[in-house]
Amino acid sequence: MTLVDLHCHILPGVDDGAKDLPMALGMARDAVAQGISHILLTPHHMDGEYTNHKVDVLRKTTAFQEALDTAKIPLTVFPGQEVHLTGELLRALDDDDILFMDEGGKYLLLELPHSGIPEYTEDMIFELQARGITPVIAHPERNHGFQKEPDRLYDFVASGCLTQITASSYLGVFGSEVEDFTQRIIDAGLGFVFASDAHNLKGRNFRMQKAFAKLEQHNGAEMVTWMQDNAKKIINGDDLEPSEYHYIKEKKKFWLFR
Repeated sequence: MTLVDLHCHILPGVDDGAKDLPMALGMARDAVAQGISHILLTPHHMDGEYTNHKVDVLRKTTAFQEALDTAKIPLTVFPGQEVHLTGELLRALDDDDILFMDEGGKYLLLELPHSGIPEYTEDMIFELQARGITPVIAHPERNHGFQKEPDRLYDFVASGCLTQITASSYLGVFGSEVEDFTQRIIDAGLGFVFASDAHNLKGRNFRMQKAFAKLEQHNGAEMVTWMQDNAKKIINGDDLEPSEYHYIKEKKKFWLFR
């Protein structure tokens, strides 16, 4: 099983991911060992802490690919960004400072603030879609706004957005509540791709194979194939059709009778 990872902080020295080249090469070896053949490099962009301009990411991606080849690590990397939702996003697009998940500029990895869903989110997504851009919402399972109002995730998907689920979330790295919510998103048909969102070699590692193994156990082999195909379609800029999806079911409540 060769996997495409669409969200990863392995590009060295640019954000809170790999600190330097040796660490990045270590992460790359680990990725290959876990069956990953292609990685979209997605350093944080415009999140209030990190700015990774398009020209810089393109240059650093080329250098990192050369380092991978020199180290004989069979991994292909592509330039991208994890673009934070900000009022400056449309200007950055106009200034050609945004990298997409595909070369054709169809899919945009969009990160919402963890704390919630800003009031202008729907308007911004409408503006992106008017430009022919499909937002892929990064790790919605960790967003407090979606956790409190799961129906809003359905509404975003119904309006044409896609979602990227983090493998570590599905495996309990961020706690049992996030793990449970991730499963409910998947069960509702609102999770489109798994990605690692890997930042290091320990806590926030790749875990893609384990996530797909759990997915097959819970949701079947067809769902695994569908998600893996979706990742390839996104990076190739191909059209992607959702399967059946519905509102997220409420978490089961267990009543204690005395």
